[in-house]
Amino acid sequence: MISLDFELLWGVWDVTTKKKYGNHITGVSQVIPQLLDLFKHYDFKATFATVGILFAENREKLEPFIPGIKPAYSNTAYNVYENEFTNIGFNETDDPYHFGYSLFDMIKKSDHEMATHTFSHYFCLEEGQTVKEFDADIKAAVKIAAVNGVSICSLVFPRNQINTDYLSVLKENEILVYRGNPVSWIYKPRKFAAEIPFIRLCRLVDTYFPISGYNSFSITHHVELPVNIPASRFLKPYNKKLAWLEKLKLKRIMNEMTYAAKNNQLYHLWWHPHNFGVNIKENMANLTAILNHYHALQQQYGFKNLTMKEAAGF
Repeated sequence: MISLDFELLWGVWDVTTKKKYGNHITGVSQVIPQLLDLFKHYDFKATFATVGILFAENREKLEPFIPGIKPAYSNTAYNVYENEFTNIGFNETDDPYHFGYSLFDMIKKSDHEMATHTFSHYFCLEEGQTVKEFDADIKAAVKIAAVNGVSICSLVFPRNQINTDYLSVLKENEILVYRGNPVSWIYKPRKFAAEIPFIRLCRLVDTYFPISGYNSFSITHHVELPVNIPASRFLKPYNKKLAWLEKLKLKRIMNEMTYAAKNNQLYHLWWHPHNFGVNIKENMANLTAILNHYHALQQQYGFKNLTMKEAAGF
């Protein structure tokens, strides 16, 4: 499985700027078509977990869906409505950082699953926000998707902040699948402030060396809750400074895939399209190598490709 967190600037506005990261965001307009072409070549279906705001063609069509109840984060720097919303343009033409309807439309017309990444890139573990506010956000995401002809079945929590107290809200809104985290302690859901340098270092090393194991899994169903389709590995984007480690990164992923194929388990790769927004050629070459390996495992072990929805049996 591959799931992509499609968010544009809504996913990083609070941690970076257009000046620092703008090329990654605008590069998504090249990344999405290339991803769709590559997936089509390999007959591969992915899950695109899309921020609900990106379902809107322009600001005028977005405004009716903005929830009346908004997240009251204790840290006001996370308040997207009081901060980033004041900076948005009118549509994708004059503001490709906040709008991407043409890209959404490309994905919608493909065979891939369209999932939600919440309406506003909602942080489920930060202090101040409540389950009622989360419910309002999810209702907005489901509603704007439905108006655009998309039925939402799966969700990816922003920043991987899985709040188990909120799973019942998903079920009540007919979202039956979510992406959990790998079982290792270094991937435990945390508030943003708890992502200390040591934990980030451990995850960086785990990208190249098997600290956390193979990270493949079997699915466990709970009647009362949505199905957890855990992540296995974040596909770290190409970095010129770490280019000498690229072969180790790919070997790590391919070894995990092989283990999953041999043991009849699932393997779940994920990243953000904006991660590929620069160094597009190198990132696509890495993905091509991974998909070639998938194809070899398909022929040798019957390794199948599934969307999150399909993996959960829906």
